[in-house]
Amino acid sequence: MWVARRFLSSVQRGQSGLFRRPQHGSPPELELRYLQCTCCWRSRVPVAGFETLNAAISSSSSEPCKEDSSAPLDACYTPEQRDAILQLLNTATPGELSGVKLLRGRKSLNIVEYRTKNGPFKTLESVVNVPLLKHKSAVVIFDSILNPVKKKKIRIQLAKFIKPEIDRSWLEEANTIVSLTCGTNKIAWAHVDRGMAVLDWQQLDCPNFLKGTYMAPAYLNDVSAVVSLLPSADFYIIEKSSISAQNTALFPVMAHMRTVEAMLFALLEPRNCPPESNIPPRVLNMMRTAVGRHFGLMVGEMRTSSAQTVRQLMTESVTQKIPRINFPPDLLVKYRNSFQMSSRRGGGEELCDALLQAVAFYELLSVSSD
Repeated sequence: MWVARRFLSSVQRGQSGLFRRPQHGSPPELELRYLQCTCCWRSRVPVAGFETLNAAISSSSSEPCKEDSSAPLDACYTPEQRDAILQLLNTATPGELSGVKLLRGRKSLNIVEYRTKNGPFKTLESVVNVPLLKHKSAVVIFDSILNPVKKKKIRIQLAKFIKPEIDRSWLEEANTIVSLTCGTNKIAWAHVDRGMAVLDWQQLDCPNFLKGTYMAPAYLNDVSAVVSLLPSADFYIIEKSSISAQNTALFPVMAHMRTVEAMLFALLEPRNCPPESNIPPRVLNMMRTAVGRHFGLMVGEMRTSSAQTVRQLMTESVTQKIPRINFPPDLLVKYRNSFQMSSRRGGGEELCDALLQAVAFYELLSVSSD
Protein backbone atom coordinates (compact mmCIF):
# COMPACT_ATOMS: atom_id res chain seq x y z
CA MET A 1 0.00 0.00 0.00
CA TRP A 2 1.30 3.34 -1.07
CA VAL A 3 0.88 6.48 0.99
CA ALA A 4 2.27 9.97 0.78
CA ARG A 5 5.25 10.69 2.99
CA ARG A 6 6.59 14.19 3.54
CA PHE A 7 10.24 15.04 3.50
CA LEU A 8 11.74 15.88 6.88
CA SER A 9 13.02 19.10 5.41
CA SER A 10 9.49 20.15 4.55
CA VAL A 11 8.29 19.36 8.05
CA GLN A 12 11.12 21.31 9.62
CA ARG A 13 10.26 24.38 7.52
CA GLY A 14 6.59 24.16 8.52
CA GLN A 15 5.29 23.36 5.02
CA SER A 16 2.39 20.98 4.72
CA GLY A 17 1.06 19.00 1.78
CA LEU A 18 2.64 16.70 -0.73
CA PHE A 19 4.11 19.44 -2.94
CA ARG A 20 6.26 22.32 -1.83
CA ARG A 21 5.87 25.80 -3.32
CA PRO A 22 8.97 27.63 -4.52
CA GLN A 23 10.24 30.46 -2.35
CA HIS A 24 8.84 33.89 -3.00
CA GLY A 25 10.77 35.77 -5.67
CA SER A 26 12.45 32.65 -7.08
CA PRO A 27 11.82 31.64 -10.71
CA PRO A 28 9.27 28.87 -11.30
CA GLU A 29 10.81 25.42 -11.36
CA LEU A 30 9.65 21.85 -11.13
CA GLU A 31 10.67 20.36 -7.73
CA LEU A 32 10.60 16.62 -7.32
CA ARG A 33 8.65 14.97 -4.47
CA TYR A 34 8.31 11.29 -3.80
CA LEU A 35 5.74 8.68 -2.90
CA GLN A 36 7.36 6.02 -0.63
CA CYS A 37 6.35 2.52 0.42
CA THR A 38 5.62 2.27 4.20
CA CYS A 39 6.98 -1.27 4.33
CA CYS A 40 10.52 -0.93 2.96
CA TRP A 41 10.87 2.87 2.63
CA ARG A 42 13.04 2.25 -0.42
CA SER A 43 10.76 2.32 -3.43
CA ARG A 44 10.20 5.95 -4.36
CA VAL A 45 8.03 7.33 -7.20
CA PRO A 46 8.95 10.92 -8.21
CA VAL A 47 6.13 13.44 -8.91
CA ALA A 48 6.24 17.13 -9.88
CA GLY A 49 4.80 20.25 -8.36
CA PHE A 50 1.50 20.63 -10.21
CA GLU A 51 1.00 24.28 -9.25
CA THR A 52 4.37 25.25 -10.74
CA LEU A 53 3.68 23.17 -13.86
CA ASN A 54 0.27 24.79 -14.45
CA ALA A 55 1.76 28.25 -14.04
CA ALA A 56 4.46 27.51 -16.59
CA ILE A 57 1.96 26.17 -19.12
CA SER A 58 -0.43 29.09 -18.75
CA SER A 59 2.34 31.67 -19.05
CA SER A 60 3.70 30.14 -22.28
CA SER A 61 0.33 29.95 -24.01
CA SER A 62 -0.51 33.63 -23.92
CA GLU A 63 -0.55 35.32 -27.35
CA PRO A 64 -1.79 38.87 -26.82
CA CYS A 65 -1.31 39.90 -30.46
CA LYS A 66 -3.65 37.26 -31.76
CA GLU A 67 -6.15 37.18 -28.92
CA ASP A 68 -6.46 40.88 -28.16
CA SER A 69 -7.34 42.95 -31.22
CA SER A 70 -6.83 46.16 -29.24
CA ALA A 71 -3.11 45.50 -28.72
CA PRO A 72 -0.94 47.77 -30.91
CA LEU A 73 0.61 45.79 -33.74
CA ASP A 74 3.97 47.55 -33.39
CA ALA A 75 4.24 46.34 -29.78
CA CYS A 76 3.93 42.72 -30.85
CA TYR A 77 7.20 42.64 -32.79
CA THR A 78 10.82 43.56 -32.23
CA PRO A 79 12.34 46.54 -34.09
CA GLU A 80 14.19 44.17 -36.41
CA GLN A 81 10.99 42.31 -37.23
CA ARG A 82 9.10 45.55 -37.86
CA ASP A 83 11.80 46.74 -40.25
CA ALA A 84 11.70 43.45 -42.20
CA ILE A 85 7.91 43.57 -42.52
CA LEU A 86 7.79 47.21 -43.59
CA GLN A 87 10.65 46.71 -46.04
CA LEU A 88 8.71 44.06 -47.93
CA LEU A 89 5.36 45.88 -47.82
CA ASN A 90 6.94 49.10 -49.10
CA THR A 91 9.03 47.63 -51.93
CA ALA A 92 7.39 44.40 -53.13
CA THR A 93 5.51 44.25 -56.42
CA PRO A 94 1.95 42.87 -56.57
CA GLY A 95 3.35 39.60 -57.86
CA GLU A 96 5.76 39.33 -54.93
CA LEU A 97 3.06 40.29 -52.42
CA SER A 98 0.77 37.59 -53.79
CA GLY A 99 3.22 35.00 -52.46
CA VAL A 100 2.44 36.07 -48.89
CA LYS A 101 -0.40 34.32 -47.11
CA LEU A 102 -3.75 36.17 -47.42
CA LEU A 103 -2.35 38.64 -49.98
CA ARG A 104 -3.50 37.00 -53.19
CA GLY A 105 -5.80 38.82 -55.54
CA ARG A 106 -7.13 42.28 -54.76
CA LYS A 107 -5.39 42.70 -51.40
CA SER A 108 -1.91 42.89 -52.95
CA LEU A 109 -3.13 45.54 -55.41
CA ASN A 110 -4.73 47.49 -52.55
CA ILE A 111 -1.39 47.63 -50.71
CA VAL A 112 0.40 48.99 -53.77
CA GLU A 113 -2.34 51.54 -54.46
CA TYR A 114 -2.40 52.66 -50.81
CA ARG A 115 1.36 53.20 -50.53
CA THR A 116 1.41 54.97 -53.91
CA LYS A 117 -1.29 57.38 -52.75
CA ASN A 118 -0.22 57.85 -49.10
CA GLY A 119 3.50 57.11 -49.17
CA PRO A 120 5.36 54.15 -47.65
CA PHE A 121 4.10 52.47 -44.49
CA LYS A 122 5.84 53.85 -41.40
CA THR A 123 4.19 51.69 -38.76
CA LEU A 124 2.60 48.27 -38.71
CA GLU A 125 -0.59 49.79 -37.33
CA SER A 126 -1.02 51.83 -40.52
CA VAL A 127 -1.35 48.65 -42.57
CA VAL A 128 -4.88 48.05 -41.24
CA ASN A 129 -5.95 51.21 -43.09
CA VAL A 130 -5.59 49.32 -46.37
CA PRO A 131 -8.99 48.16 -47.67
CA LEU A 132 -9.79 44.50 -46.90
CA LEU A 133 -7.10 44.27 -44.19
CA LYS A 134 -8.00 44.04 -40.49
CA HIS A 135 -6.09 43.40 -37.27
CA LYS A 136 -6.30 39.60 -37.28
CA SER A 137 -5.48 39.25 -40.97
CA ALA A 138 -2.57 41.70 -40.56
CA VAL A 139 -1.06 39.49 -37.83
CA VAL A 140 -1.27 36.44 -40.12
CA ILE A 141 0.35 38.44 -42.95
CA PHE A 142 3.17 39.71 -40.73
CA ASP A 143 3.89 36.23 -39.39
CA SER A 144 3.92 34.86 -42.93
CA ILE A 145 6.47 37.50 -43.96
CA LEU A 146 8.72 36.67 -41.02
CA ASN A 147 8.34 32.90 -41.45
CA PRO A 148 7.79 32.21 -45.15
CA VAL A 149 6.75 28.69 -46.02
CA LYS A 150 8.39 27.17 -49.04
CA LYS A 151 5.74 25.59 -51.21
CA LYS A 152 6.03 23.59 -54.36
CA LYS A 153 4.62 25.26 -57.41
CA ILE A 154 1.17 23.93 -58.21
CA ARG A 155 -0.42 23.59 -61.58
CA ILE A 156 -2.90 26.29 -62.42
CA GLN A 157 -6.61 25.77 -62.00
CA LEU A 158 -7.41 27.42 -65.34
CA ALA A 159 -7.09 24.28 -67.45
CA LYS A 160 -10.72 24.45 -68.55
CA PHE A 161 -10.14 27.56 -70.64
CA ILE A 162 -6.34 28.08 -70.80
CA LYS A 163 -4.09 25.83 -72.87
CA PRO A 164 -1.33 24.78 -72.63
CA GLU A 165 -1.46 24.50 -68.86
CA ILE A 166 1.25 26.51 -67.06
CA ASP A 167 1.98 27.59 -63.51
CA ARG A 168 -0.45 30.26 -62.31
CA SER A 169 2.39 32.37 -60.90
CA TRP A 170 3.64 33.09 -64.43
CA LEU A 171 0.24 34.45 -65.40
CA GLU A 172 -0.04 36.55 -62.24
CA GLU A 173 3.30 38.22 -62.91
CA ALA A 174 2.40 39.21 -66.48
CA ASN A 175 2.33 42.97 -66.98
CA THR A 176 0.54 42.98 -70.34
CA ILE A 177 -1.20 40.56 -72.69
CA VAL A 178 -2.34 40.73 -76.30
CA SER A 179 -5.70 39.09 -76.95
CA LEU A 180 -6.27 37.91 -80.54
CA THR A 181 -9.42 36.73 -82.32
CA CYS A 182 -9.75 35.53 -85.89
CA GLY A 183 -12.71 36.07 -88.20
CA THR A 184 -13.44 34.94 -91.71
CA ASN A 185 -11.69 37.95 -93.26
CA LYS A 186 -9.80 39.77 -90.49
CA ILE A 187 -7.79 39.40 -87.28
CA ALA A 188 -8.37 41.71 -84.29
CA TRP A 189 -6.30 42.25 -81.16
CA ALA A 190 -6.46 44.12 -77.85
CA HIS A 191 -3.37 45.03 -75.83
CA VAL A 192 -4.34 45.30 -72.13
CA ASP A 193 -2.16 45.70 -69.04
CA ARG A 194 -2.62 44.29 -65.56
CA GLY A 195 -4.19 47.54 -64.38
CA MET A 196 -7.07 46.93 -66.82
CA ALA A 197 -6.08 49.73 -69.19
CA VAL A 198 -6.40 49.32 -72.96
CA LEU A 199 -3.07 50.16 -74.61
CA ASP A 200 -3.93 49.21 -78.19
CA TRP A 201 -7.06 47.94 -79.91
CA GLN A 202 -7.38 47.41 -83.64
CA GLN A 203 -7.93 44.93 -86.46
CA LEU A 204 -6.49 44.19 -89.88
CA ASP A 205 -8.25 42.92 -92.99
CA CYS A 206 -6.92 39.66 -94.44
CA PRO A 207 -8.06 39.56 -98.08
CA ASN A 208 -6.77 36.05 -98.78
CA PHE A 209 -8.87 34.35 -96.09
CA LEU A 210 -11.44 31.88 -97.50
CA LYS A 211 -10.94 33.17 -101.02
CA GLY A 212 -10.87 30.59 -103.76
CA THR A 213 -8.45 27.69 -103.51
CA TYR A 214 -6.58 27.54 -100.26
CA MET A 215 -3.01 28.74 -100.79
CA ALA A 216 -0.58 28.41 -97.89
CA PRO A 217 1.69 31.29 -98.98
CA ALA A 218 -1.32 33.63 -99.26
CA TYR A 219 -2.48 32.76 -95.74
CA LEU A 220 1.06 33.14 -94.42
CA ASN A 221 1.39 36.61 -95.93
CA ASP A 222 -1.83 37.82 -94.27
CA VAL A 223 -0.97 36.34 -90.87
CA SER A 224 2.60 37.65 -91.02
CA ALA A 225 1.29 41.14 -91.74
CA VAL A 226 -0.75 40.98 -88.54
CA VAL A 227 2.15 39.65 -86.46
CA SER A 228 4.38 42.49 -87.64
CA LEU A 229 1.92 45.00 -86.15
CA LEU A 230 1.39 43.32 -82.77
CA PRO A 231 2.91 45.07 -79.74
CA SER A 232 5.29 43.27 -77.41
CA ALA A 233 3.63 41.52 -74.46
CA ASP A 234 4.25 38.85 -71.86
CA PHE A 235 1.57 36.54 -73.27
CA TYR A 236 -0.43 36.29 -76.47
CA ILE A 237 -3.91 34.84 -75.88
CA ILE A 238 -5.49 33.35 -79.00
CA GLU A 239 -9.20 32.57 -79.07
CA LYS A 240 -9.97 28.85 -79.38
CA SER A 241 -13.00 28.37 -81.61
CA SER A 242 -15.88 26.30 -80.28
CA ILE A 243 -16.90 24.93 -83.69
CA SER A 244 -17.22 21.17 -83.47
CA ALA A 245 -15.40 18.96 -85.96
CA GLN A 246 -18.61 16.95 -86.30
CA ASN A 247 -20.41 19.96 -87.78
CA THR A 248 -19.82 19.18 -91.46
CA ALA A 249 -21.59 22.35 -92.64
CA LEU A 250 -19.01 24.54 -90.88
CA PHE A 251 -16.01 22.33 -91.58
CA PRO A 252 -14.37 24.83 -94.03
CA VAL A 253 -14.67 27.59 -91.41
CA MET A 254 -13.24 25.33 -88.70
CA ALA A 255 -10.29 24.36 -90.92
CA HIS A 256 -9.70 28.05 -91.65
CA MET A 257 -9.72 28.97 -87.93
CA ARG A 258 -7.32 26.20 -86.99
CA THR A 259 -4.96 27.07 -89.83
CA VAL A 260 -4.72 30.70 -88.75
CA GLU A 261 -4.36 29.64 -85.12
CA ALA A 262 -1.47 27.30 -85.99
CA MET A 263 0.31 30.02 -87.95
CA LEU A 264 -0.04 32.50 -85.07
CA PHE A 265 1.43 29.96 -82.65
CA ALA A 266 4.35 29.30 -85.00
CA LEU A 267 5.12 32.98 -85.65
CA LEU A 268 4.70 34.31 -82.09
CA GLU A 269 6.32 31.57 -80.01
CA PRO A 270 10.10 32.06 -79.47
CA ARG A 271 12.22 29.51 -81.25
CA ASN A 272 15.18 27.44 -80.12
CA CYS A 273 14.07 27.30 -76.47
CA PRO A 274 15.49 24.19 -74.77
CA PRO A 275 12.70 21.94 -73.42
CA GLU A 276 14.20 21.86 -69.94
CA SER A 277 14.44 25.65 -69.61
CA ASN A 278 12.24 27.30 -67.00
CA ILE A 279 10.51 29.53 -69.55
CA PRO A 280 6.72 29.39 -69.92
CA PRO A 281 5.07 29.30 -73.35
CA ARG A 282 4.31 32.78 -74.58
CA VAL A 283 1.31 31.86 -76.74
CA LEU A 284 -1.79 30.44 -75.07
CA ASN A 285 -5.32 29.43 -76.05
CA MET A 286 -8.50 30.61 -74.34
CA MET A 287 -11.81 28.91 -74.94
CA ARG A 288 -14.40 31.09 -76.67
CA THR A 289 -17.19 29.46 -74.66
CA ALA A 290 -15.45 30.32 -71.36
CA VAL A 291 -15.45 34.01 -72.27
CA GLY A 292 -19.09 33.79 -73.32
CA ARG A 293 -20.11 32.22 -70.00
CA HIS A 294 -18.13 34.82 -68.05
CA PHE A 295 -20.12 37.66 -69.65
CA GLY A 296 -23.44 35.80 -69.87
CA LEU A 297 -23.42 35.64 -73.67
CA MET A 298 -24.17 31.94 -74.05
CA VAL A 299 -27.58 30.72 -75.23
CA GLY A 300 -27.38 26.97 -75.04
CA GLU A 301 -24.20 26.05 -76.93
CA MET A 302 -24.26 29.23 -79.03
CA ARG A 303 -22.64 32.55 -78.18
CA THR A 304 -24.45 35.79 -78.92
CA SER A 305 -22.97 39.10 -80.04
CA SER A 306 -20.60 40.88 -77.66
CA ALA A 307 -21.17 44.36 -79.13
CA GLN A 308 -23.64 45.49 -76.47
CA THR A 309 -21.33 44.39 -73.65
CA VAL A 310 -18.43 46.34 -75.18
CA ARG A 311 -20.56 49.47 -75.57
CA GLN A 312 -21.47 49.19 -71.90
CA LEU A 313 -17.79 48.88 -70.91
CA MET A 314 -16.95 51.98 -72.95
CA THR A 315 -19.75 53.94 -71.26
CA GLU A 316 -18.63 52.86 -67.78
CA SER A 317 -15.08 53.96 -68.62
CA VAL A 318 -16.37 57.52 -68.84
CA THR A 319 -19.15 57.58 -66.24
CA GLN A 320 -17.72 55.49 -63.38
CA LYS A 321 -14.89 56.43 -61.05
CA ILE A 322 -13.48 52.90 -61.02
CA PRO A 323 -14.57 51.28 -64.31
CA ARG A 324 -14.17 47.65 -65.17
CA ILE A 325 -11.64 48.60 -67.87
CA ASN A 326 -10.10 51.94 -68.87
CA PHE A 327 -10.10 53.18 -72.47
CA PRO A 328 -7.81 55.98 -73.67
CA PRO A 329 -9.68 58.99 -75.09
CA ASP A 330 -8.49 58.42 -78.66
CA LEU A 331 -9.93 54.90 -78.76
CA LEU A 332 -13.21 56.09 -77.28
CA VAL A 333 -13.50 58.69 -80.04
CA LYS A 334 -12.45 56.20 -82.71
CA TYR A 335 -15.01 53.54 -81.79
CA ARG A 336 -17.81 55.59 -80.20
CA ASN A 337 -20.17 55.00 -83.14
CA SER A 338 -19.10 51.43 -83.81
CA PHE A 339 -20.59 48.12 -82.68
CA GLN A 340 -24.18 49.03 -83.43
CA MET A 341 -26.75 46.24 -83.19
CA SER A 342 -27.68 46.68 -86.86
CA SER A 343 -24.11 46.21 -88.08
CA ARG A 344 -23.04 42.94 -89.69
CA ARG A 345 -20.40 40.70 -88.10
CA GLY A 346 -17.82 42.26 -90.37
CA GLY A 347 -18.43 45.59 -88.70
CA GLY A 348 -16.35 44.91 -85.58
CA GLU A 349 -17.42 41.70 -83.87
CA GLU A 350 -13.82 40.48 -83.85
CA LEU A 351 -12.74 43.69 -82.08
CA CYS A 352 -15.37 43.15 -79.40
CA ASP A 353 -14.37 39.52 -78.94
CA ALA A 354 -10.68 40.40 -78.57
CA LEU A 355 -11.42 42.97 -75.88
CA LEU A 356 -13.78 40.75 -73.88
CA GLN A 357 -11.27 37.91 -73.99
CA ALA A 358 -8.61 40.14 -72.41
CA VAL A 359 -11.00 41.32 -69.68
CA ALA A 360 -12.14 37.77 -68.94
CA PHE A 361 -8.52 36.56 -68.74
CA TYR A 362 -7.61 39.00 -65.94
CA GLU A 363 -10.89 38.66 -64.08
CA LEU A 364 -10.95 34.86 -64.14
CA LEU A 365 -7.32 34.77 -63.07
CA SER A 366 -8.08 37.08 -60.15
CA VAL A 367 -11.04 34.97 -59.05
CA SER A 368 -8.96 31.77 -59.18
CA SER A 369 -6.16 33.39 -57.15
CA ASP A 370 -8.31 34.49 -54.20
